[in-house]
Amino acid sequence: MNWPGNFCAETSITDRASKTCCLMAKHLNRKLRVSLPSGVYDFAADPNLSALDQPVFWTPHVDPAVIVLCVRPADDPTDAITSDRLARYVVSEPDRTFVRLCIRGERFDADLSGLAAGGSVGALVLLDALTDDRVCALSRFWAALAGRTVPADGRLTAQRRKRARDMLRVIDGRAAGSTYRTVGEGMFPHHDLDAASWVGSAIRETTIRLARDGLQLVRGGYRSLLRHPRRAR
Repeated sequence: MNWPGNFCAETSITDRASKTCCLMAKHLNRKLRVSLPSGVYDFAADPNLSALDQPVFWTPHVDPAVIVLCVRPADDPTDAITSDRLARYVVSEPDRTFVRLCIRGERFDADLSGLAAGGSVGALVLLDALTDDRVCALSRFWAALAGRTVPADGRLTAQRRKRARDMLRVIDGRAAGSTYRTVGEGMFPHHDLDAASWVGSAIRETTIRLARDGLQLVRGGYRSLLRHPRRAR
């Protein structure tokens, strides 16, 4: 059984938790009149994992942190990284094209579509609007392989994670039929939000802004969390 448009394309619904997750998505679609876009890579769900634990793989065009590996140009291979060495780090492999690597505790997703078995490995950097993010990801990947200190992944900061969580809480409240004021009282319980003070309250503006940005998040904006935050120009 498939629900088109769920968070990972048409993932097979294989257990109660997965089905519940997709029913919630349908509820949001109906209440908020939004159409959630499909995910990116169509793969079968593991029946032994809940929807929260399913491994999700993104294509390099969506997630700039995916390492695109290719055949290394012919040169002196004495210090080259080989595909056999990388195979030791594979922890998840939905097919032969996308793999998840764990190198010294750091997780990396890799696209192997341009790689030959047993040969020396190079990396391909796509030149597009996300090139800066791709270079950062490649630097982290190389640091892990070289045994150096791996820089922190600056995409999903603690502040950004908290804001995303707050936006989803507000969206849940609005989908359940709660007013902005009721949602604001739940989000900010330590503030006195009576009817008189609510209209000109900064909490009101914050709640409305969280709802607005939350709608963008569930309409496909969640994919921006895969990229480094940038100020709008």
